[in-house]
Amino acid sequence: MESERFTKTAIWLHWLIAIGVVTNVTLAWIWPLGDHNDAIGEYVRPMIDSHKSIGVTILGLAILRLLWRIGHKPPPFPANYKPWERIAAHIVHWGLYFVILAMPITGWVMDSAWKDAATHPMLFFGTFEWPRLGFIMTMAPDTKEWIHSTFGEAHELIAYLVYLLFVLHLAGAIKHQMEGHKELQRMGIGR
Repeated sequence: MESERFTKTAIWLHWLIAIGVVTNVTLAWIWPLGDHNDAIGEYVRPMIDSHKSIGVTILGLAILRLLWRIGHKPPPFPANYKPWERIAAHIVHWGLYFVILAMPITGWVMDSAWKDAATHPMLFFGTFEWPRLGFIMTMAPDTKEWIHSTFGEAHELIAYLVYLLFVLHLAGAIKHQMEGHKELQRMGIGR
């Protein structure tokens, strides 16, 4: 079984990214409620700032995870996986790599084009100023508005892809676990 498990580094990166994604999705679902609820309203800006910091963290972890994946071959699928299951797993995994890179990048570009970016610095978890993309911040206001809008829409559309891939990934893991393939153990849960 040990040879069928992912490396400890891969497992840690997987779960840290998963926690970050779930947290960011939760924040993005909660802060719109602040528009209609005074009890939440005062927390909207801190939630958005946390969302940005978590997004940047996910980007860094995703780059590390991708580099680790390139340098360390994952354990093979169990021999009794059907060919379509192997293909589907590869598509979903590479799709997840795409979205965990694309979401923070589109968010960073969108945030850099925000009309108030120059007067509202982004603090990484309230500690130090995270740089915005200067070449975007210096563009003409109408260009920045177009970039903000376009990348905001991309960020939102990619979120739907995150939901789809997450459900497929989870469903596949549960299906194979129920068939006795020990998928959860491969990713560090249980023995």
